[in-house]
Amino acid sequence: MAKKLYVGSLPYQTTDGELKELFGQAGTVESATIIMDKFSGKSKGFGFVEMSSDDEAGKAIEMFNGYEMGDRKIVVNEARPKSEFGPRRDSRDGGFRSRGRY
Repeated sequence: MAKKLYVGSLPYQTTDGELKELFGQAGTVESATIIMDKFSGKSKGFGFVEMSSDDEAGKAIEMFNGYEMGDRKIVVNEARPKSEFGPRRDSRDGGFRSRGRY
């Protein structure tokens, strides 16, 4: 069963391919994705790597958590499901609200 890892503090110029190649040293990489800002198209400095097994994911965490990539030490740990981050915000939370007629 594949295990998803969070990879943070990445250099902004890192590509999906470079991430996949690096983590390939720990085992089989199912996918490697850098998260991009939808407006600017630039990297947000973090991504996700999916390893093919729990053992390979554990090995990748040991090998690369604190690993120096470029001029930054990357953070690698098990990814958490989105629901652990709290309630989802949507467009109805905050922003302009009509005050009625003046």
